[in-house]
Amino acid sequence: MSERIAVSVTVNGEAVEREVEPRLLLADFIRHELGLHGTHVGCEQGVCGMCTVLVEGQPVKSCLMLAPQVDGLSVQTVESLAPGEELHPLQQAFRSAHALQCGYCTPAFLMTAYAIGERGVALDREAIREELAGVLCRCTGYQNIVDAVERYLGERGAGR
Repeated sequence: MSERIAVSVTVNGEAVEREVEPRLLLADFIRHELGLHGTHVGCEQGVCGMCTVLVEGQPVKSCLMLAPQVDGLSVQTVESLAPGEELHPLQQAFRSAHALQCGYCTPAFLMTAYAIGERGVALDREAIREELAGVLCRCTGYQNIVDAVERYLGERGAGR
C-alpha cells in the first residue's frame, strides 16, 4: 500500500479534504475523488487542453498537475459557472453563438474564457484566438467559439 498525502483544497468555493496517493493527477482527483465530471480528459499529455480548470484563477491543464500540488489553493471547474438551472452569461454566449458541436471541449473553452473575462482586458479577435489556443476542438472551425467569447467579453465591458 502506498503512502497517502493529506490535501486540503477549495473546489468551486467549498473546502475539500482528502487523503490521496502522491502521484494522483488533479484531473483524476476532480473526476474520481470529487465526482465532478465536467472536467474532461483527452490526451493526458497536456496537448489537447480538455482538462483545463482554473487554479487560483489561472487556466491549467489538470492532467499535468498532481493533486497534492493544489494543497491550500483554490480550484474552479466548469460546474462552478452555473450551479443552478440558469446558464452563466458565458454559457449563454456559447449557446447563442452556436459555439459547440459535440461539446467535449466546451468545459475547457468555458474555463479559459471565464479566466479571460475575469482579467477584464480588452482583446481583439486575434488575441482571443491566441488565448484559446491551449484548447483543441476537432468539430468546429473555432469561428463560433471566438464569436461567443467576443460576445461575452463585450457584455462584460471587456471587449475591444
